[in-house]
Amino acid sequence: MAAKDRMSREVAIQESEFHQVLEQNPEMTRREVLKLGSFGLISALLGEPLAAGKRVLAQEEKRELSGAYPGRLSLVIKNGKAFVDGRWQILDIGITDQGRLHLSQLPLFGHSMIDASHRIVSPGFIDILGDNSSSPERTYRIFEKYKVTDGVTTVLQMHGGAHRIKKYYTEFGKRPHWTNYGVSTKVMRIRQLYQSLKERYRQVERCLHEGALGVSHSIEYQPDTNWGELVEYARLAKKYDRPFFLHLRSSSEEKELEGLDEAIELAKVSGARIHIDHLHSTGGTYHMAEALRRIRDGIQAGLEITTCIYPYNYWATYLHSERFAAGWQDRFHLTYSDLEIVGTGERLTQESFEKYRKQPGILVAVPPGTMPFETTVDLALKEDFCLVSSDGGIQSEPRANSHPRGAGCFATAIRHAFNIRMPLEKMLEKFTLLPRRVLRPALDHRGILEEDAIADLTIFDPDQIDGAATNENPNQFSKGIETVIVNGAIAYHQGALQREKGQPIAMRPYGKKSKSFSEERRVKP
Repeated sequence: MAAKDRMSREVAIQESEFHQVLEQNPEMTRREVLKLGSFGLISALLGEPLAAGKRVLAQEEKRELSGAYPGRLSLVIKNGKAFVDGRWQILDIGITDQGRLHLSQLPLFGHSMIDASHRIVSPGFIDILGDNSSSPERTYRIFEKYKVTDGVTTVLQMHGGAHRIKKYYTEFGKRPHWTNYGVSTKVMRIRQLYQSLKERYRQVERCLHEGALGVSHSIEYQPDTNWGELVEYARLAKKYDRPFFLHLRSSSEEKELEGLDEAIELAKVSGARIHIDHLHSTGGTYHMAEALRRIRDGIQAGLEITTCIYPYNYWATYLHSERFAAGWQDRFHLTYSDLEIVGTGERLTQESFEKYRKQPGILVAVPPGTMPFETTVDLALKEDFCLVSSDGGIQSEPRANSHPRGAGCFATAIRHAFNIRMPLEKMLEKFTLLPRRVLRPALDHRGILEEDAIADLTIFDPDQIDGAATNENPNQFSKGIETVIVNGAIAYHQGALQREKGQPIAMRPYGKKSKSFSEERRVKP
């Protein structure tokens, strides 16, 4: 009787395992699961070790029955939904010991397993406008923490950057990182340090030679930058095959399109590829449809121009900046009480405005709705030359003086896509595939799900994902981001920070050529 009872229990366990495998592997047929069961692989398929005494498959049998990788897989993500080869699929995604991807529609087996059922598996998010300009050697770990918990695997400072590129990469290369990191050439700082135009150009070229990802300048904040100087910076970017990132000259209703036209003409005269920073706050706030038309016309004429937005309907910047020079109330149709110090909620008066404006580094936000979604952000998102980036970063705790976009940009963008019925894959490519194209070849093998790509991945719950950061408390992790993998290692999982495997992102040595933008656009994601 005891033997009979034991046999009944074993049959029940086998039936339970059989149905569990079918639930976790909907792409498999009952016949395939039964065949695996006959070889003793049910437990392995469930991420459990094989029981002693069960037969081990020969290598050729494993390859026949599964998507077996010829080497060793350190981690397998099972049952996740991923956009690959132009369609959504349920795939097993393996990560090799070398931190590379192996994709399979058949079951994969690895040392560890993550069940991603009912979850989206995406290339890791790429933030091209991260801002860690405040004492980065002291604050970078806080900055990266709030990026990786928003799904970001690579954060690049292309709005500003550094003016000593070799020193930057040398110093930060000695430190552990949650994310991959990289910088552009910060022209603003070079202009502050050197008065001679010849020396400014020499310093910019030195930065490019040392591996800077591009050239970056904020003309609105240094309006004394004349046309001839801009052209020379653009020509240097062109010479080294790097993008030129521009914060345009004007953000007022009367002059914003003049600043846009200047950027388009710069692309035409220099041949450089131009990226326009946060168009909805600088260049398209009041005339977005016309701004987008002019960019489209430039692209159709053969120019390479891209732009970006962040998914919020209000902007924030430093009170000491040129944006708040005399006449700001008329330019932006705002007054003192409209300005709020982020992180404290304090509303300004004329007296406090004048006091704080003398203190560098105080960031104020304008009221929500200053840049209406339907006339700015949503129009720009329809264009395939528009990316999503944060233009921000959290650099202090417990409550940073930072726009919430520094912690919640990408989760907020995905939620916004759902709200406006934008296809998820179109939103995701704006911070995966498109940054990869703009920053070519530095981001080769990142920002894409394909065989042997670098294993930078973000797994999220589409029902829960949203930004949690607010003006009152920007220091909040995004909701719905469950696992972030950087260079094959789990950096963030279920609310806990884990391994720090971020790597530097820099350009190849001067002289190596990359694909043109038109060639890259023909490559399928």
